[in-house]
Amino acid sequence: MSTHYPLIIIWTWSAGLPAWMYASRYGIRNLIIGAQPGGALGTSHCVENYPGTISESGADIMKRFEEHAKISGSEISYDTVVKIEELPDKNLQVTTARKEVYTCDFLIYATGNAYRHLDVPGEDRLLGAGVSYCATCDGNFFKWRDVIVVGGGDSSFTEALYLAHLCKTVKILVRKDKAKAEEIWVKKVQEEANMEIIYNTEVAEINGQFAVESVTTKDGRTIPTQGIFIAVGSVPSIDLIQNLGVEIDEEGCIKIDQHQKSSNDRLYAAGDVTTGSAKFRQTIMSAAEWCLAAHSVHEAMLKNGIKMQ
Repeated sequence: MSTHYPLIIIWTWSAGLPAWMYASRYGIRNLIIGAQPGGALGTSHCVENYPGTISESGADIMKRFEEHAKISGSEISYDTVVKIEELPDKNLQVTTARKEVYTCDFLIYATGNAYRHLDVPGEDRLLGAGVSYCATCDGNFFKWRDVIVVGGGDSSFTEALYLAHLCKTVKILVRKDKAKAEEIWVKKVQEEANMEIIYNTEVAEINGQFAVESVTTKDGRTIPTQGIFIAVGSVPSIDLIQNLGVEIDEEGCIKIDQHQKSSNDRLYAAGDVTTGSAKFRQTIMSAAEWCLAAHSVHEAMLKNGIKMQ
């Protein structure tokens, strides 16, 4: 047996929350499925570029989002989606890890991105023993220790700044001779006495028998460290929708039109997993896409005479 909803929203608990807000305001019965608050916003230790937020952790913002969802009338399932199928009537069927089965007329998909790996020896073996992809999640385990952050973008620099207030020293390894991070983050790092940026450096191997002890670079140097935080970008999480005939671009992002609709008329998408907003990966951009996705679903329901309850 399955339970039917006019709209199901699959997310990683990030900026997608405006979708349920607008869906509920339109009177659309909707179900949100997400295992736990997370995504890029949920793991950000400091957010300073979202309206009304001067300086606050992503986790605290997510808590308010969750409370808002509950009072707006959305139903929430703290579960993980394992399969999405298209039925003969074009409705979509969603199966979760807890073996719950739901069907829907429309689905809004916002699973965000998955962490990109270095794919070097020692990375998988020492995961959880000094190798991490989330400073906010694991930083407290490295208090007063020497750590390395790998990456040259905004996320690597902001994570490094967070770690600088916990760790003894923080070295940022940047592959090229210039970082991609905004200049404001580079300057903040340069102002910290216990931080160092090392350019033109790539990790070739992560060393340690039972825990991380050092990294070896591609030019043969050994850099001692007790932890390595890898922040080299991410890849779109599209595994669940690849069987739906959804078009993707060369980077694996879901192609959407100006209404956030994919090449499957029943599936809309928003956030980092899409080609929208010129791929400008910011919470405020994702929020706008979610609002538009919910609005577009409402318009499609009206046009096709689909019941909203």
